[in-house]
Amino acid sequence: LIQIDSFLFIMFASSLLLLLLKACTYVGCNPTIGDVVVDRYSIPILCPREVKSGDYVRYHYNVTFQDGKTFDSSYERGAASVGQTGQGRLIAGIDKGILGMCVNEKRKVTVPPHLAYGSLGAGDVVPPDSTLVFDLMLLDMWNKADLVVTETVSSPRDCKRSVKRTDFVRYHFNGTLLDGTPFDSSYNKGQTHDSLVGEGWLIKGMDEGILGMCVGETRNIIIPPFLAYGEKGSGKEIPSQATLVFNVLLADLHNPKDDITVENQVVPEVCARKSVAGDYMRYHYNGTFLNGVTFDTSYQRNNTYNTYIGMGYVISGMDKGLQGVCIGERRRVTLPPHMAYGEQGAGKDIPGSAVLVFDIHVIDFHNPKDSVEVHVTHKPEVCNLTSDVDDLIHYHYNCSLLDGTRLFSSDYDNLQDTVLGADKVIDGLDEGLRGMCVGERRTVIIPPHLGHGEKGATGVPGSAVLHFELELMDLQKGVPEGYLFVWVEDAPLELFQAMDINQNGEVPIEEFGEFIMLQVAEGKGRMKPGVDPEEIIADMFRNQDRNKDGVIVAEELKLKVEEDKERMHEEL
Repeated sequence: LIQIDSFLFIMFASSLLLLLLKACTYVGCNPTIGDVVVDRYSIPILCPREVKSGDYVRYHYNVTFQDGKTFDSSYERGAASVGQTGQGRLIAGIDKGILGMCVNEKRKVTVPPHLAYGSLGAGDVVPPDSTLVFDLMLLDMWNKADLVVTETVSSPRDCKRSVKRTDFVRYHFNGTLLDGTPFDSSYNKGQTHDSLVGEGWLIKGMDEGILGMCVGETRNIIIPPFLAYGEKGSGKEIPSQATLVFNVLLADLHNPKDDITVENQVVPEVCARKSVAGDYMRYHYNGTFLNGVTFDTSYQRNNTYNTYIGMGYVISGMDKGLQGVCIGERRRVTLPPHMAYGEQGAGKDIPGSAVLVFDIHVIDFHNPKDSVEVHVTHKPEVCNLTSDVDDLIHYHYNCSLLDGTRLFSSDYDNLQDTVLGADKVIDGLDEGLRGMCVGERRTVIIPPHLGHGEKGATGVPGSAVLHFELELMDLQKGVPEGYLFVWVEDAPLELFQAMDINQNGEVPIEEFGEFIMLQVAEGKGRMKPGVDPEEIIADMFRNQDRNKDGVIVAEELKLKVEEDKERMHEEL
């Protein structure tokens, strides 16, 4: 019975010890591993991974004897120690004492002689049978079976495209070692890191870790040394056999084979024609990068961007993206760098190799060969008289831009008037007002070279196509330039006798004026419209009274046609 009880006690004690050992993990307690004593005096809060047999480790250490005397230190040499656990490459005590460590953990490992340098010691440095105390700090750990580890920190709501091999990327990053020591940052340099993916431009781990990223995504990428800079390290900042941790923000993405893309089109219901190479266009735009950051906008300047298209006046992608559009159309055009500003970028605002996104609103366009467009919207049933050069007309109008922006308008109580062909209005309007009947309505489209040109006018933007709504309200037929009066019918054969009403051989101004007004009243002649008749009569009389005696005699009277013939003969 005693033997059975003893057996049960031993079994119970063994089970209890096993439970205690399981409960005492490496992170939670200070184990004694064989004859090695471990004092874990500084344990990081987070420990995603512990050292296991077969892992490679990079660590700093100070080694002392039990009396506290230091005989070796990696700190003093300025280089951490690197080795593989469980393969006999470390002294046995360290091989055991480093197991279960976390990166950034500090522990003291007391190693007895038989697990250190034994009875032989180590030359003059370590006497025989010396117990050694190692103060360790783990900087890094990895295994040859390790893969690149990625963790998405944040991602955009919309991801239309992700990184693939042969793509070109621009990204920001913060780079640290596994223990948190920073070694590089694109933010500190004030520029992105730009590279092809999968073409050997990046370390292998980054080539792999960046695949599948979306513009605007932030990702942590952990790269083991053999997929980073390996044994050689890189410069002074990245030591040999260092695991690298990158926090990456993808700013831009394209492929060298990309063409422009057009999306988000809003096309007006009516599109008389689409733009072609050689047209001159006015458009508004917002320019952004793929991450949505604005680099330029015409709206802030409150001026459209004006240019010829398809002729190399703008970057090639925009040249292409502005062709085939309608007036009033909106579209988004995405330009790869090789169709924008390329590797050089543009000034401080557009970095090299940047994809550009333009949200465009086409205000108008025209071609330098365009003529005035006339569309009759209403014509009266009876139209015996139409407007022509030299006519005085009164008309109502509305003037607007092609996007509907109203510029000017007349009032029916205060009509606009002009003499056609007298250079009183812009050329295109003068042309658009010709051939109209009283009561006729029409719309007239005037290109800028027949309007206000590149400079524009007060209230009219430069290079603006104008849209006029016209209605002819009154028409007075005119006389040719240089004339004050013309005969509608043939002049009397004996003009002086007809003019000399009292037949005394002299025609004073009163008699002259009475005669002219009679011809106008009977429809036989027409005075220049828009001028006071008394002024016209006085001017005509002065021209005929050649000796300035206040009367006209037969020898003085000449028709203007005859005067013009005599003048031409004298010039010849």
